[in-house]
Amino acid sequence: MHLGGQAVIEGVMMRDKEHFAVAVRLPNGKIKVKKEKSSRLPKILALPLIRGAVGLAYMLKDGLQALVWSSNQQLGKDEKLTKKELFFTIATSLLFAIFIFIAVPFFSAQFLQREGVWFNVLDGVFRIILFVGYLGIISRMNDMKTLFQYHGAEHKAIYCYEAGRKVKVENIKKFPRQHHRCGTSFLFLVLIISIIVFSFITGPWWVKLGGRILLIPVIAGIGYELIKLGDKFHHNVLARAMVAPGLWLQEITTKEPTEKQIEVAIKALEGVVK
Repeated sequence: MHLGGQAVIEGVMMRDKEHFAVAVRLPNGKIKVKKEKSSRLPKILALPLIRGAVGLAYMLKDGLQALVWSSNQQLGKDEKLTKKELFFTIATSLLFAIFIFIAVPFFSAQFLQREGVWFNVLDGVFRIILFVGYLGIISRMNDMKTLFQYHGAEHKAIYCYEAGRKVKVENIKKFPRQHHRCGTSFLFLVLIISIIVFSFITGPWWVKLGGRILLIPVIAGIGYELIKLGDKFHHNVLARAMVAPGLWLQEITTKEPTEKQIEVAIKALEGVVK
């Protein structure tokens, strides 16, 4: 069984196809665990290319709920996002991402080169620079450093479990914090794919910009399938080369966790595998 997950505020969320568990370290030092059913992808949508984009939306929904719950635990609350709040949060985040990682690099590239191969190359390079720069900036924030430590704890715990080792702190500490199925690797792969796919869009500037926005689900679907192939054949040289840039980027998005943070990751993992 393959597990996924993410870091949350002072904790970790672990997820499989059936359910997910969120474990957080409370201000009093205790660990609190919450278990929920995962948002399941309808079988009619579980087709190659389609399942990547739609499945990502389902995972984002669960991830946001886990993130909000973990934040509330630090304030002594136990609230959930309403459907309206969830929709507004996802829509706002999507618009922000489109503006920063599509519109800004697009018009920056147009300023230097309006047409041809070099326009597409500059557009893609600017997008990658913005993405890596954004991660580099937020990684310097103290709260984000803690979040990235929990991200490392999540990866290490999953590695330990998938290796068939007993899930305990001493074993987990021996595993790497970079994982080939990480969302960071997926996002970086999407950036590379976008350079290739967007190069086929021609016409006026508004056609090229609109095409970049409309093709986001297609690129996400392709990236998902490639990540699955990379996971299935992760010992293959080509597969390892494909995910290597994403693993390098995880030097920023994951940090070495403390033993107490690993204990939280264990509780989240146990909440799923049990």
